[in-house]
Amino acid sequence: MIRDNDVMNALLDSVRRFVRERLVPAEDIVAETDAIPEDIVRDMKTLGLFGLTVPESYGGLGLTMEEEALVMIELCKTAPAFRSLIGTTVGIGSQGILIDGTPEQKDRWLPALARGELIASFALTEPESGSDAASIRTRARRDGDHYVIDGSKRFITNAPQAGIFTLMARTNPDDKGAGGISAFIVDAHSPGITLGPIDRKMGQKGAHTCDVHFDGVRVPAANVIGGVEGRGFKTAMKVLDKGRIHIAAVCVGVAERLLDDTLRYAMERQQFGQPICEFQLVQAMLADSRTELYAARTMVLDAARRRDAGEDVATEAACCKYYASEMVGRVADRAVQIHGGSGYVADNGIERFYRDVRLFRIYEGTSQIQQIVIARGMVRAAQAMA
Repeated sequence: MIRDNDVMNALLDSVRRFVRERLVPAEDIVAETDAIPEDIVRDMKTLGLFGLTVPESYGGLGLTMEEEALVMIELCKTAPAFRSLIGTTVGIGSQGILIDGTPEQKDRWLPALARGELIASFALTEPESGSDAASIRTRARRDGDHYVIDGSKRFITNAPQAGIFTLMARTNPDDKGAGGISAFIVDAHSPGITLGPIDRKMGQKGAHTCDVHFDGVRVPAANVIGGVEGRGFKTAMKVLDKGRIHIAAVCVGVAERLLDDTLRYAMERQQFGQPICEFQLVQAMLADSRTELYAARTMVLDAARRRDAGEDVATEAACCKYYASEMVGRVADRAVQIHGGSGYVADNGIERFYRDVRLFRIYEGTSQIQQIVIARGMVRAAQAMA
């Protein structure tokens, strides 16, 4: 739901200008150094990008889901690493506090997150628990007014920069399922926390992930999200439902950048005395990409509006993430094909985007997990109608 079209258009214009003038020119630097320049990080804070989804009462912009999706589409017409830096803070890292946190937790953490003073990281995945999130082994044992946490998390985005972790840990060892899991806000600088080496990844240079190890980490009981044990898995699923629409919007933005660059190349590149965009088989690839991109954008905005209206969009969010992440992979593949040899060498960024987008089909639920979520949602809906 767009609350004020004039304000929203002004924000989108600012983001477009920032992407065009600051982020796109820095893409090669980020790819070469595996780091986002500090002056760009400061500009992102000034623009309010770290507080997009934090309510205005806590110093953020308080965007609706539809507004957030539109901003992500514009912000992601550049290297995905830039979005990744703010993504866990505006998304899965902070949303557990926003959705299920106590008033005291919101007062303490949300203003600093909105200002970009803290980067939030979402610590769910473990060495033996990825898609099967309910089987996590990290333990949180009550000890007076604290919990003592032991365990390891894997592939944690922004962990090297994190100020806090939204951590999922098992508080009830007798409950082996989802009901034994609780969510915690953990100060990333707490004694007993160590970080593994930054992962060397296929793509998305500048977006850092690593393992996080917890050895006897003491966390105040007041940092249990919502103040109640056993609700952590439900919190995580709520966060991921929203996050899947967010990631789908990211995929749309990257696909639009890829297609814009590819169309421009096809109109300029000459073969057999004419631009290659005049060849019907090239036109077919361009048309397929535009059609799929249009479908994904429509899905994202529809799901976002439904969520803003208060509907349960677990199935729709999974549909969006599944389709959009697969779509951007196909668009990237066609972009390389149309660029030919130029698309395979690291001169124009096409091969970099091709590697970058492969991750979208994996994190926040693989494509196969989305298929399961969608099918189960269909069965539940049918049973409810029976």
